Amino acid sequence: MKRLFVLTREARGDLREILGDIAEDGPDTAERVRSEFYAGLQTLGRSPGIGHYHDELLSRKYRFWNFYSYVVVYVWQARPIQVVSVIHGARDLGVFLALWIGEE
Repeated sequence: MKRLFVLTREARGDLREILGDIAEDGPDTAERVRSEFYAGLQTLGRSPGIGHYHDELLSRKYRFWNFYSYVVVYVWQARPIQVVSVIHGARDLGVFLALWIGEE
């Protein structure tokens, strides 16, 4: 089966932290969210135009996709798509991404 997405090291860390936090309250819930997240990424990989741009934050190389209360940042024209970050939607995306871009 062809890979439809790849997680960067940073995105894997983001997801590990998110799922760890969820697992503290309910391991079964964390497993369900993980499964749904990966299913969503498969869909995203099949239709990489899903999501939206934030021209004020990053170039159009990146798209944003909402998953529950999280925002997935990904390079949509890459094959497979490249998930670069998973951020909680309550965070200030502008501040977070300004720091993130400084590390690239």
